[in-house]
Amino acid sequence: MAKNDLIGGTLWENYSQKVNDRMTNPRHLGEITEERAAALGARLVVADWGAEVCGDAIRAWWAVDPKTDRILDATFKTFGCGTAIASSDMMCELCIGQTVDEVLKITNIDVEKALRDEADKAAIPPQKMHCSVMAYDVIRKAASLYKGVDMDSLEEEEIVCSCARVSLRTIRDVIRINDLTTVEEITRYTKAGAFCKSCIRPGGHESRSHYLVDILHDVRAEMDRERAKGVAAKPKTFVEMSLIQRHRTVEQVLDEKVRPSLLKDGGNIEVVDMKEADGRTEVHISYQGACRGCASAATGTLALIEEALQKELDPGIRVVPV
Repeated sequence: MAKNDLIGGTLWENYSQKVNDRMTNPRHLGEITEERAAALGARLVVADWGAEVCGDAIRAWWAVDPKTDRILDATFKTFGCGTAIASSDMMCELCIGQTVDEVLKITNIDVEKALRDEADKAAIPPQKMHCSVMAYDVIRKAASLYKGVDMDSLEEEEIVCSCARVSLRTIRDVIRINDLTTVEEITRYTKAGAFCKSCIRPGGHESRSHYLVDILHDVRAEMDRERAKGVAAKPKTFVEMSLIQRHRTVEQVLDEKVRPSLLKDGGNIEVVDMKEADGRTEVHISYQGACRGCASAATGTLALIEEALQKELDPGIRVVPV
């Protein structure tokens, strides 16, 4: 077959040489018998997993040392495409020698990257990424059987993009932190939606509980409501604030405009009280450290403090040393 011949609509050149090699020459194909596990002094674990999206299925065998929880051997059999064979074979290789807890940290992305010929070039086309997801899922299934727990209990996050293993919380946080406005930006930041694309919007080859378009819409709506609420709640002027709000704002200005210069010389100030008097706000302060007893405390330093507060907050502020 020529290099540019199509296989299921995908070019040969879109698969790495490692994938091609393991498709036809898998290293870990086969099963582990009870006798083989016993000879290793290991406990045998057999896990089955199937992928609804394509009908592929995999059975994995682990021989686990019960004293150390270390996987001494791992094999597989699969009903599926060549990519599923290559991914399952690499999954076994990554598991051997690791503890059960360590292999739970292996993701489908790790499997795909291990199959690459070049670090920056994908081993398989995006639409085949679900095959490496199946390898990831059978790891979780085998681990749950070994530990005697429900498989879902091993998943700490609610996953939106199963191809890239991106959680709902991660997507929501990335949108907020980076003020993202498009699905393309979400993909660029997290890789969610970069592969099979079924998590982007309804209508793909696999149904989801959450879609990127809906998450983006909901988070942006939340952000808009929070901003609107913040604007409405924020006083327009210093005199419209409560005394507690004024105190907080005065402290902020002092921290930014006044205290740095005082601290350099070993001094500081403390706001001890705030009062309303004759339509003005009196800020009562106490000098600390080197400022206490300083000759300029009642002149230059006092003028500096008062000028900063009047300029930043309100001309009617008066600073009173106590």
